[in-house]
Amino acid sequence: MLAPVILAASRSDKMRRFVSAAPGTKQVVERFIPGETVDQVVPVVEDAVAKGLEVTLDVVGEDITTPEQAAAARDAYLDLIAHLKGLGLGTKAEMSVKLSMFGQALAGGHELALANVRPVVEAAAAIGTTVTLDAEDHTTLDSMFAIHDELRKDFPQTGCVIQAYLFRTEDDARRLAANGSRVRIVKGAYKEPAEVAYQDKGEIDKAYVRILKILMHGEGYPMIGSHDPRLIAISQELARRAGRKLDEYEFQMLYGIRSEEHVRLAAEGHRMRVYTAYGTDWYGYFMRRLAEKPANLLFFARSTITKN
Repeated sequence: MLAPVILAASRSDKMRRFVSAAPGTKQVVERFIPGETVDQVVPVVEDAVAKGLEVTLDVVGEDITTPEQAAAARDAYLDLIAHLKGLGLGTKAEMSVKLSMFGQALAGGHELALANVRPVVEAAAAIGTTVTLDAEDHTTLDSMFAIHDELRKDFPQTGCVIQAYLFRTEDDARRLAANGSRVRIVKGAYKEPAEVAYQDKGEIDKAYVRILKILMHGEGYPMIGSHDPRLIAISQELARRAGRKLDEYEFQMLYGIRSEEHVRLAAEGHRMRVYTAYGTDWYGYFMRRLAEKPANLLFFARSTITKN
């Protein structure tokens, strides 16, 4: 019930100011976002890899209003790649990008986003890793998939994300599963209208399983983005039925959520990748994490009344 309200608040400047000023915000933000700079996040990456985990790194920030800001976002990822180069982690540390950060919503945004993201994908490939294009609201997806297709001509390992709550996603999954791409499936974390998306949690879960079956029996590489124990168990069973080995799919979870489960799955031999966001423009990312799970909101509410 609260999720739509929180998601609406994620676009409010007034709420941004309120949340930023709340006394417990820093404590809760640090649960989900381990740092604001590359130098702060690199030790987190090294620690994760030492535990047998892998990571996908997201430089947070979506409210891009000028081409100069889009170029700065591109440069932030290039700086991240420069830091990763010396670690020699290969695909154990990949990147996730939102095309809105690269100027997708600006005038000429499709071409601008492609021009900005291509050097990031090229630089990632040069150090032996790759990039996944995150899904945003439904109005951006045709552009995202077109950019994904274009990038894969030269960098076939480029991944993308699909969202189970959208009616279109089963068709998207069939197309992607047939051509061997890397596909992360998530439930979806944007406020979408009933005309394009399931609104009931049970219907979303059913759609998730249907789509996962398509991916598991396809030719691509499924990446299961979920913290739901039931969906994780179903994923393991579907992979077994599809004859997939443990290195032919992976689980992905958010930094700061069910951390013990990250380690458990890795210890069982699964590829377990932790989605790790960092940066100063954390508000939109943070609010979606609150919307996804009531316990996160309760944790934040308690923290706002705690004295520093």
